[in-house]
Amino acid sequence: MNPLLLSKLSFFMSDIHVLKFSSEDCGTCHRMSHYDSKVVEELGLEFISVILQDTQTYRKYRNVLLKQYPNKEGMGWPTYIVVKNLEADFSIIGEVKGGHPKGQFRELISQLIS
Repeated sequence: MNPLLLSKLSFFMSDIHVLKFSSEDCGTCHRMSHYDSKVVEELGLEFISVILQDTQTYRKYRNVLLKQYPNKEGMGWPTYIVVKNLEADFSIIGEVKGGHPKGQFRELISQLIS
């Protein structure tokens, strides 16, 4: 790939974060943790794990979750929310809910950012 294009693409992608909202007692969340962060980072995105029992981290990113799910109805376990400009006035690009095989997870995240 052209180095200049790769540089521009990296700059664009560096502003995109994938927040994983999960629970310590969720088996599917645990299985996904074997590869989800690696896949996200391979795509050039930032990965943030938000475990609901980690109150400090949850409080920091709660606003993202509540924007997508104001009363938490319809969430999957885990729920991955893809966000642009996380530290500023963020916008939600999309989400992936539930457990998926590694290749399918990669494809779902890739579709959201393309």
